[in-house]
Amino acid sequence: MTSPKTLARIAGLLYLVLAVLGGWAELYVRGTVHVRGDAAATAANVSDHETLFRLGLAADILMATVFVFLGLVLHRLLHHVHARAAVTLMVFVAAGAGFILLNLVFHAGALLAATDPSYTASPGAGALTLLMLDLHDLGYILGGVFFGLWLLPMGYLAYRSSMFPTVLGVLLVIGGFTWIADPLILFALPDAPGAVRDVVAVPTSVAEFGLILYLLVVGVRLRGTPAAEPVAEDTGNTGNTGSAEGAGKAIGRA
Repeated sequence: MTSPKTLARIAGLLYLVLAVLGGWAELYVRGTVHVRGDAAATAANVSDHETLFRLGLAADILMATVFVFLGLVLHRLLHHVHARAAVTLMVFVAAGAGFILLNLVFHAGALLAATDPSYTASPGAGALTLLMLDLHDLGYILGGVFFGLWLLPMGYLAYRSSMFPTVLGVLLVIGGFTWIADPLILFALPDAPGAVRDVVAVPTSVAEFGLILYLLVVGVRLRGTPAAEPVAEDTGNTGNTGSAEGAGKAIGRA
């Protein structure tokens, strides 16, 4: 039997690993090689930093994998709060992880265009490399929709559960909507100042880092949780059915 606090700290650790892997791959790896608007420099960077670029691809693959395990742990921790919301969380996490992997086709495409002799011999190889990374960048932004969608049921579960502060649940819901707003602003309002997207990203950062810190430092609050009783499989309209003890059972697949 794994306690709720242990499950919460496992989730916090997985969330931290996810953030580190994803941040390193996006901000450092692709940030190092991707020179927007300069095909020749981008292709040269990918070729010169091929090992780094491959490690960035591997980091994103691991990030998608960790994301799924994070969803499994959080589902196990919170399914007693509201079964359908917990399943919804898991569905959006799985969809988000799948989108991350699908979008990596563009990262791999840039690698091929810049390093494979079958492509580098072509005069358009540099432009193809830049196009692949530009498409990956746009896909990364669009993937934010799934990151926002999974935060909505997560925030709802945190709000309903006595294991988390109410304010954290509210912040997560707000953060979910701002994740979704970001690509809408980019594509619907292309002339909007970059500062607008920066401001919109603030609630997301506060919510997610707040959740990571709370899971790692506090775990969950056990005071006020219901006494041990069986977990309802699909009540849909029930509140805190089940127990903190029930939520602490070992994860089936994680």
